[in-house]
Amino acid sequence: MIDGRNSDVWVVIPVYNEAQVLESVLRQTLAVFPNIVCVDDGSNDGSVEAVLRTDAHLVRHPVNLGQGAALQTGLAYARAQPGAQYFVTFDADGQHRLEDASAMLEVARSGDADLVLGTRFADNADSVPLFKRVVLRTVVFLSPAGRKLKLTDAHNGLRVLTRPVADDLRITMNGMAHASEIVSYLGRSTWRVREVPVSIRYTEYSRSKGQSLLNGVNILFDLSVRHRGG
Repeated sequence: MIDGRNSDVWVVIPVYNEAQVLESVLRQTLAVFPNIVCVDDGSNDGSVEAVLRTDAHLVRHPVNLGQGAALQTGLAYARAQPGAQYFVTFDADGQHRLEDASAMLEVARSGDADLVLGTRFADNADSVPLFKRVVLRTVVFLSPAGRKLKLTDAHNGLRVLTRPVADDLRITMNGMAHASEIVSYLGRSTWRVREVPVSIRYTEYSRSKGQSLLNGVNILFDLSVRHRGG
């Protein structure tokens, strides 16, 4: 049953070649959050058709620009919708849990935070694959903003942004380093940031795609480029 309280919430889902699971993820998510925008980032596997079989909105990049660019496009689209006050960034591969997104949204609605981040390292860190755990801990250690904000998980894609943050944020890094860019932005800002414990489903599907290893390598690579450039 759709929760009418969530009519002021928009879920932003970057999509790149997730046709195998995408329709199921969208139908489950739509049952809780009726407003979803998917940003197809140049998929060539039927992801677009999967979105069109649901009530989710669709915005398309003609070529693959990267997750950061897809998030920026999705947030811009969502902000333009009437009544939009809260914005949830959510992965397309089924790793994020709707109950975690709802708990984070309640923190944002309470007025105690301007932006809520999910953390994998509060209650059940052992569920995170070892290599990715090491990478994510390293990213936080290397991030002055992450240390300033006392974050434990700087690269979790599950976030809840309030309207003022969404209006102010501009993501300019297209690849995986957009998460580090967001943390750096928050470290310079006066926004109140809260972490909320979440669990990630490291599914057979995601493991078969090698996402944990690949994303970990991408994070370290983008972070090293960012540090050399700075």
